[in-house]
Amino acid sequence: MIKILLLGLGRWGVNHLRNLHSLPVELFIAEAGEKQLEPARKLGVPAHRLTTNYKNFAAEVDAAVIVTPAQTHFALCREFLEAGKDVFVEKPLTLASEEAKTLAELATRKGRILQVGHILRFDPATLWLRDAIRNGDFGRVNLLRGHFGGFKRPRNDSGVMFADGIHFVDLFNFVLGALPGMVMAIHHDFMGRGMEDVSFLSMEYDTPRGKTWATVENDYFIPGKFREVIVCGDKMSAVCDYNVAQYKIKTHANRHEAAGTDFKAIEGVVTQIETPPEEPLLAELRAFLDSIRTRQKPRADAWSGYDAVRVLNAAADSVKSGRAIALHPS
Repeated sequence: MIKILLLGLGRWGVNHLRNLHSLPVELFIAEAGEKQLEPARKLGVPAHRLTTNYKNFAAEVDAAVIVTPAQTHFALCREFLEAGKDVFVEKPLTLASEEAKTLAELATRKGRILQVGHILRFDPATLWLRDAIRNGDFGRVNLLRGHFGGFKRPRNDSGVMFADGIHFVDLFNFVLGALPGMVMAIHHDFMGRGMEDVSFLSMEYDTPRGKTWATVENDYFIPGKFREVIVCGDKMSAVCDYNVAQYKIKTHANRHEAAGTDFKAIEGVVTQIETPPEEPLLAELRAFLDSIRTRQKPRADAWSGYDAVRVLNAAADSVKSGRAIALHPS
């Protein structure tokens, strides 16, 4: 049985705890204080597998699942990779692209699995969108739009772009199978925390069918909870609501047709797409265990984590300079 050390039982770490506890693993837990270990005790994790010092278990486990503040990811991942352990780390892989690249290179050199928690890659709706784009069902994809936001407590380890925007940046990279060549962003810090709490990000992708313009909006203010992606092609468009469990996607067979010097907007059939009601976090943790067993590259490997950080670092450069930033090949 694979021995897994889970580091961190915060707001998202407790979800990892719940899912890992349901899987066939020998689970060890580390948190900073005894009080923070209480969720694991309530779930029945034996006391001898709980610690306030992760180093107590580091040598005896096969892999680590790191769900700690973003600033700690680089040092923790490097420590476990250098010790010959496989690692799952929540997004972002790091906050700096140079550190992300270092970890990706280290994992490759050591022959270790380093999977990043880009959870939307494991949602069946995402796989449907990716396949529909690849198969040409949308035709030329002109526009991708994502809104990941809503009123909630802000994270204190990063701004909203790294906390939330990275989800849709990685999603767009994944479904298009490409990286943006150009990035531009605008940030606002209304709460005065020294970190953006509203972010508007624009990206231009070159794809085999032409250029695709993508936008990602993030905020902590708008009432409600928004996890919406829109794909607009010249043959078909789709709206995907990641808040919904099963019926996330609606397609619209809309198109524009030339009529002399004008264009007609023709609304087509609306189709509800059904996808399996699978919990993406459970799916990505299962995939991590499969990669440990098979040594196959994860769907969300370290290089995809590096690419997402590169885009967000370019966005931050755009905010500072007030201009679009070219994203050169690494």
